[in-house]
Amino acid sequence: MLHGSAQPYRLPRQVAVLGLISFLTAMSSAMVYGILPIFLVRVLGVTVATVGVIEGLAEGGTSLARIASGLVSDRIGRRKPLVLLGYAVSAVNKVMFPLATTVSTVLIARIIDRAGKGLRDAPRDAFMTDVTPAQVRGSGFGLRLAFYTTGYVVGPLAAMALMAVSADDFRLVFWIAVIPAALAILVLIFGLKETIPKQFAARPLRLQRGDFAQFTAPFWWAIAIASLLSLARFSHAFLILKAHNIGIDAAYVPLMIVVMHGVYAAAAYPFGVLADRIDREVQLMLGAGVLIGADVVLTSATAASVAMAGAALWGLQMAVTQGLLAASVADAAPVALRGTAFGIYDLAIGLATFIASAAAGVLWSAGGAEWAFGFSGLIGILAIIVLYNRPTARATVDTM
Repeated sequence: MLHGSAQPYRLPRQVAVLGLISFLTAMSSAMVYGILPIFLVRVLGVTVATVGVIEGLAEGGTSLARIASGLVSDRIGRRKPLVLLGYAVSAVNKVMFPLATTVSTVLIARIIDRAGKGLRDAPRDAFMTDVTPAQVRGSGFGLRLAFYTTGYVVGPLAAMALMAVSADDFRLVFWIAVIPAALAILVLIFGLKETIPKQFAARPLRLQRGDFAQFTAPFWWAIAIASLLSLARFSHAFLILKAHNIGIDAAYVPLMIVVMHGVYAAAAYPFGVLADRIDREVQLMLGAGVLIGADVVLTSATAASVAMAGAALWGLQMAVTQGLLAASVADAAPVALRGTAFGIYDLAIGLATFIASAAAGVLWSAGGAEWAFGFSGLIGILAIIVLYNRPTARATVDTM
C-alpha cells in the first residue's frame, strides 16, 4: 500500500530543534554507556548476568514514568514541560556515574536516567506528531532518529579518545559526559517553542474513561509488533560485551557503538522517507530479516572486523524499523490521546526490553554469546511469520 501524496509537505523547524536536543543527549549517554559494561565488569567486578539484569531493570523499571507522562501531557494539553523535566532528570543524574563505587549506585543511576527518558519520550513524540503533517511523519521521525544516532557516533568516539589519552580513566569520561547533557537543556529551554495544539483548545482537563475506547485494532497491532521486535533487540551492552569477549581493548570497544549508530544515523532518514511510500509490513519484515543476519554474524564473530560487521547490521535493522514503528503509532493514535498512545508504546517497549536483556544475560552466562544472539534470531523469525500472515493492511493515516 502506498502512503503519501503528490502535494509537497515540509518538515517543521521544531523537528530539527528536537533533533539537536536528541543529538546532545545521545552524545552524553553514549560516552557513558559505551564503556559502562566494561567498567562494571573490570572495575566493579560484576558478572555478565548482572549486567543483563541491570540493563533490564533500567528499561523495565521506568514503565510507570513512560505511561504517566503521556497521560499527564494529554490532560494538561502541554508537551514541553514534561519533555524538559525528563531531559533535566537525565542530565543531573549523569553526575552519579563518576561518583559510583558500588553496583547498587550504578543500578540506581541507570534507573533514574531511564526514568528521565520515560518522562520525556511520550510527550516528545506526541509533540512531534502534533506539529508534523501526517504525510511526512515517517520522514520526521526518521530525521530525529538520524540526529539522535549521530550523537551515538560522536559520543563513543569522544569516549575512546579520552580513554586513550587518560590511560583508561573511566571516571574522567563520565564527568565530561555531563557537558553535552547540560547543553541539551539550554537548547530545549530557549530553542523549542510550543503552541497549544488545536485539539486541546476547548478540551476539559480531565480525561474521560470512554476516551480509551478510541484506541482501535490498528493501534494495538502496532504496539504488538513493536513489542515482538523489542524482544529480539536486547540492550546494546551485549554488543559491547561481545567485542570485549573476543579481545578488543577496552579503549576501542566503543567502536561497536560507533559502527552500529553510524549505519543507523545514515539510514534512518532514508528509511523514514520510504515508510511514507510503501507497505509498512514489507519494510518491517525486511528489518526483521536484517536483524537475523546480524545475529548470525555476531554469533560467529571471532575477529574484530566480523564483530563490527554484525554491529553495522544491527544498526541497519534499527534504521529500517524504528522510525516506521513510531510513525505507525502516531498515525493510529487518537488525536487527543497522542501522549497516552506513546506512553503505552514506550511502556510496551520498556517491558519487552527488560525481558530481552534479562534473558540475554542469563543465556549468555549459561551458553555464551551464541545462546543470547540465537534467542534474538528466533524472535526475529517469529516476527517475520507474524507479519507475513497479517491478513489486513495497515491503518489509514489520520489527517491533521
